[in-house]
Amino acid sequence: MCFHSKQSRDAQTLEHRYKAKMVEPELFRTGDFNGFDHPYCAIITNDKQEILQFAQWGLLPDWANDKKLQNSTLNARLETIAEKPSFRNYRSQRCLIPADGFYEWQWLDPAGKKKQKYLVSLPGDLLFSFAGLWNSWHDQATGAVFHTYTILTTEANELMSVIHNTKKRMPVILNSDAEKAWLDRGELQLFNDELVAEPIRESSPVAAKPTAAKPAAAAKPIVDKSDTDKSDTDKGEATQLELF
Repeated sequence: MCFHSKQSRDAQTLEHRYKAKMVEPELFRTGDFNGFDHPYCAIITNDKQEILQFAQWGLLPDWANDKKLQNSTLNARLETIAEKPSFRNYRSQRCLIPADGFYEWQWLDPAGKKKQKYLVSLPGDLLFSFAGLWNSWHDQATGAVFHTYTILTTEANELMSVIHNTKKRMPVILNSDAEKAWLDRGELQLFNDELVAEPIRESSPVAAKPTAAKPAAAAKPIVDKSDTDKSDTDKGEATQLELF
C-alpha cells in the first residue's frame, strides 16, 4: 500500500528533472502527503508530457456519483487493474507522480497496537516516480471537473515484506530511465529493489498537512534478521513487466 508520501523538491527542480513546465503553480506544495486528505499533487500524464499538472489523490471513474469513492482508490493493485471497474477503463491513461519517499508502518505485535514508522526512499534521497493511472472526473451535480489519480502497487519485495508485514504490498517505483516507457507504451521496469528504509521516531500525529520541507538524509536499509547473509548494500535487478 501507499497512503503517505513525501515530495520535498522545489518546483524548479521538478521542472528540470521532468523537462516539463508546471501549470497552476499556486497549487504546488512540498512535504508529507496523506492520501486520505486527497491532496493535489503534481503529476505528468501520458497525453501531456510537456507539463506538470495537478491532480487529486484518489482516482474517480466516470461512473462515480460523488467523491466518496476516493478513499478506496488511492492505490490500484497492478495484478487486478484489468478486472476492477474503478481502473480497467483507464489502463491507457498512465501517469508519473514525483516523490522522494513514502512512509509505512511495521506492526510490532499481532494486533497492531504497537507500530514502527519507516521512511522508504532511494539511496541518496534521489527523486523517483510512482507509476499511476489518471482520470478527469465530471461532477454531474456542479459541472466541475476534477483531475484525479491512483498509485499502482505490487507485491512487497524482501525489504517491504519485513516492514509492511501485514498486507505485504508496496508502490511501483520508477527511475528516470523507466519513466518514458511507462508513459508511452505501458511497459514497467520496476526499481523497487533499490529502495532503502530508516525508522522514524514520531513526535506528532501521522496525518501532517503538506508544508515546506528539507530533503531527507540518505536512508539506510533495514535487513531482515532472519537472513543475515544479505548485505545491507545489496541491490536487486530491475523487474520488467509489459502490461499493454
